[in-house]
Amino acid sequence: MSQHKPLVGIPADRKLLGNHYFHCVGEKYLKALIDGADVVPVIIPSLGVGTQLDALIARLDGILLPGSPSHVEPHHYGGEPSPPGTPHDPERDATTLPLIRNIVDAGMPLLAICRGFQEMNVAYGGALWPKLHEVPGFNDHREDENMELDVQYGPSHPVTLSKHGVLHRIANTDQIMVNSLHWQGVRTLAPSLNAEAIAPDGVIEAFSVKDAKSFAVGVQWHPEWKMLSNDFSRALFAAFGKAAHEHAGTSS
Repeated sequence: MSQHKPLVGIPADRKLLGNHYFHCVGEKYLKALIDGADVVPVIIPSLGVGTQLDALIARLDGILLPGSPSHVEPHHYGGEPSPPGTPHDPERDATTLPLIRNIVDAGMPLLAICRGFQEMNVAYGGALWPKLHEVPGFNDHREDENMELDVQYGPSHPVTLSKHGVLHRIANTDQIMVNSLHWQGVRTLAPSLNAEAIAPDGVIEAFSVKDAKSFAVGVQWHPEWKMLSNDFSRALFAAFGKAAHEHAGTSS
């Protein structure tokens, strides 16, 4: 076994700050990996095609796809063009979408959160609702941005966990409470994915990759937020960390 902690890559958002572009990752994801998964986070620049990620990926033991205010561009899943002003990050799309299936096929652990969850569905051939709150029959899953962060990220609704699924084994219960801060949602689940959690209105809130060689799970909610104070979030990051440690041991 390796004596070094596993390295887990996190693709960054590409953001224009002032007059220059920066590659950014929320601190909450970094802290959750350090405190909950016992791994070392490594920020991956989202430079799109030509980034030459192979050399970096070969040194990593897992990938976390974080959330972001930006939306996956609709042309990746056959959707209609977005209305003007919709936040997009084409460089992140170009970095993550080709990466996801290769990571899972190689047996590297993968945890996807919110935008990462949506990327994962698209990468496997699924489709998204760009504005879930405008679709008849679904609830409004967005946060109230006028409220303080603890309210925005507070428990919003239950999800029912699939019997015998990965998350059910982690939680050891049929339901958990989750937060809800998303516009996009699963319209068509990719054939290679198993639904792991369903919201009361029928929205798929988590999935896993069928026949994955290692941990390969996406969740629509934000388990990284105050992870240490939530029993399920702690268990989720611990399970991901365990898989990363196992990968580090077999790849060292």
